[in-house]
Amino acid sequence: MCGIVGYLGPRDGVPVVMDGLQKLEYRGYDSAGIATFVDGELAICRSVGKLRELQKKLLQADLAGSPAIGHTRWATHGRPTEPNAHPHVYHGVVVVHNGIVENYISLRGELEAAGHHFSSETDTEIISHLIAREIEGGRDFPAAVRAALSRVRGAFALGILYEQEPQTMIAARKGSPLVAAYGEQQGEYYLASDIPALLAYSREVIFLDDDEMAVCRPDGMVVMNIADGRECRKEIHRVTWDPIMAEKGGYKHFMLKEIFEQPQAVSNTLLGRVAENRRQVELHEVGFSHDDWRRVNRVVILACGTSWHAGLVGKFWLESLARIPTEVDIASEFRYRDPLIDEQTLLIAISQSGETADTLAGLQEGKGKGAKILSICNVMGSSIARQSDGVLYTHAGPEIGVASTKAFTTQLVCLLLLALDMAAARQTMTEEEIASQVAGLLHLPLLLEKVLELAPRLEKIARRYHRASDYLYLARGLNYPIALEGALKLKEISYIHAEGYPAGEMKHGPIALIDEHLPVVVLVPHDRHYEKVLNNLQEVVARDGRVIAFTAAGDRKVAEFSAEVVGIEEAGELLNPLVYTVPLQLLAYYTAVFKGTDVDQPRNLAKSVTVE
Repeated sequence: MCGIVGYLGPRDGVPVVMDGLQKLEYRGYDSAGIATFVDGELAICRSVGKLRELQKKLLQADLAGSPAIGHTRWATHGRPTEPNAHPHVYHGVVVVHNGIVENYISLRGELEAAGHHFSSETDTEIISHLIAREIEGGRDFPAAVRAALSRVRGAFALGILYEQEPQTMIAARKGSPLVAAYGEQQGEYYLASDIPALLAYSREVIFLDDDEMAVCRPDGMVVMNIADGRECRKEIHRVTWDPIMAEKGGYKHFMLKEIFEQPQAVSNTLLGRVAENRRQVELHEVGFSHDDWRRVNRVVILACGTSWHAGLVGKFWLESLARIPTEVDIASEFRYRDPLIDEQTLLIAISQSGETADTLAGLQEGKGKGAKILSICNVMGSSIARQSDGVLYTHAGPEIGVASTKAFTTQLVCLLLLALDMAAARQTMTEEEIASQVAGLLHLPLLLEKVLELAPRLEKIARRYHRASDYLYLARGLNYPIALEGALKLKEISYIHAEGYPAGEMKHGPIALIDEHLPVVVLVPHDRHYEKVLNNLQEVVARDGRVIAFTAAGDRKVAEFSAEVVGIEEAGELLNPLVYTVPLQLLAYYTAVFKGTDVDQPRNLAKSVTVE
């Protein structure tokens, strides 16, 4: 959710933190703030709204100092007002926080009864009060943090400063992502809630695990266990992302850049996993053998939002190719129904960030019941990756736009690779059949390049229909989840109400909505469902619906019944979901542009949902 950046070192920390916050503004944008020490004195600057409002205030204040911590907020407790903006301070203890203090009501009542007065409505402010109370009780700064956090129930990523120790910066983590990094200069340290904030300054990072805190001082950084203070040995990871990858690169929006990066992202996902000469899948990195795949008798996929749609496509592939029963669960519901999981269950957790709170909680529930865990995610060293028995990384590179694009297509590629590998292990496909699908995968980046050439056509369609108040998306079979994803993209960034439906279900409700004002997006690939979807399309036309059809290039039959037709060079039935995804992303993007909405940071949404 919220973005956190911190710096301790010899240089001015304010521009460093502000630069990092700009990289993380996609995580929160209700309000922002920064705290630093100027000649040993605490200085705080906060503002409501986008980060540019904070920048204006900082210029007026001419603030400079080190260490510094900053925050860009996505409100959970308390309205987006300046008093509720982070950092929060009490008796010299300064805190920025991502997460939720679940027991904040009881803690606040306890503190108020002891004479504490609060200046905000947030749960975060409680943490500064708890730490200050422990310091006043005689504990040193790190010990006070540990004691205070032992009282906190919930999730947190924290950056903490203390006025009496202006050369100490503390980071703490439980349930929300936080990384610490070494700078190039002696005694220089960084912390952030996401890697892009650090790329311009450091590649040597440490991923804090749950219940760990890092104490940074000019003479070194020590990572310790919050509960007992025991020092923890941490592996230093070298991040290979290029900082330029996290910039717009000449595109108007990150989302458009990331849509056009999909051919390369898919190539990166395939790299080293398919052997062109042998036409087979090689997933040695995952940590599961063919014997392991043969022992699995059931798959459960856990995901949220766009990743859930990827999971629905994955279900089709796993069942049809590997012949293994597969369920797809919305992660936020999974652990509340006492799911039937055992040692022969493979639980697949899908998350772009690897930090999605509901998916992580579901993973832990499944693990506790004995399931083997495979995760599909984009961020190395993330919480979900570290708690999995095996990981299939998407290698999509940093995705900044809140509405997921290249993360989705690379998740689909990973799921198909997995299905083919399991099919080989379980001998449910012949070598020739697998070789044919591998050849299709290797050709996929070129097909995606051709689909992207349709952008001007989709821009024109978006211009015609962007004033519509509702959309309906229809498809069948493997492409039904793509209809769901297309509708989600449109509503996420353009704020137009949109629904995705299996085309055969249209008669069971949505058909009542169809009139001359309703654009109906219909996916009509040349597959086993073609004739049936064509019949559904005609039912829309009979009720004056405005059909926007996506079908195989050169199809004349669909054109007879459609107001708009977009011809796509297809990839074959199994791979068509990937090529049909991209034009729906472009339609949503251009519609949002014509509507004038904030494409990269749509209202009320955050890139990584790290709280329940």
